[in-house]
Amino acid sequence: MKILGIGNAIVDVICKVEDSFITNNGLTKSTMKLVDETEFKKLLSNLKIEETISGGSVANSIVGLSQFGNKVGFIGKINDDELGVKYEVGLKKENVEYFYSKKKEELSTGTCLILITPDSERTMCTFLGIAGKVNENDVDVNAVKNSEIIFLEGYLWDEGDPKKAFDKAIQNSNKVAMSLSDLFCVERHKSHFLNLVKNKLDITFANEQEILSLINAKNFDEVIAFCKQLKKLIVITRGEKGSIAIQKNEVIECDTQKNLKIVDLTGAGDLFAGGFLHGYINKLSLKESLKKGTEMSSKIIQKLGARLN
Repeated sequence: MKILGIGNAIVDVICKVEDSFITNNGLTKSTMKLVDETEFKKLLSNLKIEETISGGSVANSIVGLSQFGNKVGFIGKINDDELGVKYEVGLKKENVEYFYSKKKEELSTGTCLILITPDSERTMCTFLGIAGKVNENDVDVNAVKNSEIIFLEGYLWDEGDPKKAFDKAIQNSNKVAMSLSDLFCVERHKSHFLNLVKNKLDITFANEQEILSLINAKNFDEVIAFCKQLKKLIVITRGEKGSIAIQKNEVIECDTQKNLKIVDLTGAGDLFAGGFLHGYINKLSLKESLKKGTEMSSKIIQKLGARLN
């Protein structure tokens, strides 16, 4: 298998809102907030659902990789409930091998309320449910060992069982990639993430805000200097400034695609990572891999949701 993703199995519920909804509910635009089931239902009660779709950050990347024809798999925890069934069907429809056998759980399948404001930014409120309870027993060691790369998400990392699952996957892997996922995750787990980036990961995906926060950098020059001395592959998206890949002393930049009709920024980073990994795993140059990532993210932001079809 080319790539095995391990992440939160989340069903996305997409709604369009005004900026006032974000402010009135004490949310911070463009970030992800963890909520309990009660708060989730309260937020959703006054909204019109535009679309419900299987999601989760790494799962979105893995589906993108599958659509490019790569043999991929995914590990993520769901309940044997209506949303769990929908989630599993959604993955299998995309030819993703699912290495988890669902069963009845106390917690329901995880859901993410994605709030799209008129500027196309997305603010997320996530009820993790059973998705956040991944433990080391959920990690299929054979699937890990038989994958060229495992791809992890920062959203999944937490003290206790999820950390043990991460450790088990990393110890048995051939090569490890991870997305830092969100500024909230970086600030919450900074020392742990920094240790992962420095000592455990072969490839790190981040956006500019996340990497600046991770190393407490004052400017992007400090980021480049940090990445060069790491001697790992660090891939950074910079919004309108494009993207950059840094490996040892090699610094490769790629421009964004211009004149796009942006509808929804959900999944832009996920699909960028999927496109980049497609290039990387198929031996394309770093420049061509960045272009593949840019191509995928440019397509996804012109539609609603984080899946291309």
